[in-house]
Amino acid sequence: MLSFVKKMEEPKHRAVILSGMKNALIYLIFIAVVVTCGALIGINNVPGEWYQSLTKPPFNPPNWIFGPVWTTLYVMIAIAGARTWLQSRMGGRMQLWGSQMLLNFLWSPMFFGMESLAAGLIVIVPMLICIIAFIFMTFSRDRLSMWLFVPYAAWVSFATLLNASLLYLN
Repeated sequence: MLSFVKKMEEPKHRAVILSGMKNALIYLIFIAVVVTCGALIGINNVPGEWYQSLTKPPFNPPNWIFGPVWTTLYVMIAIAGARTWLQSRMGGRMQLWGSQMLLNFLWSPMFFGMESLAAGLIVIVPMLICIIAFIFMTFSRDRLSMWLFVPYAAWVSFATLLNASLLYLN
């Protein structure tokens, strides 16, 4: 009788393991794609002489801080994205996640690549709106994803202020 019960439980156990492996793979894919895309965009849109020549506000952070901050944020954004994908692939939260990611990846080419403070601001404001909307939509469904986006919202709020200040000063 005991061997019969074990045989009945074995497929369930195997399904749980396969499901966990599939979920882990989704997390790894999200992290790899988001961090790699962010890094490639950053490498191809570095602040050059144009940015160095701008009049900056007194709260402008040192350049070295951006790499570690964005790498950390991209991992957090990717985890929230994977969690959202696993819960609802085509839902409104996933659409917001995708929208903010697209705008995020557009900002550096617009700001640094096109050397346009105004274009950067035009991209970052809706990006911040998408981030905040994601936080509100996620609050009751997935608190961890919500909290993963809070530092991101704070950083992008600061970046929006910095972008607007640079536009004003230059």
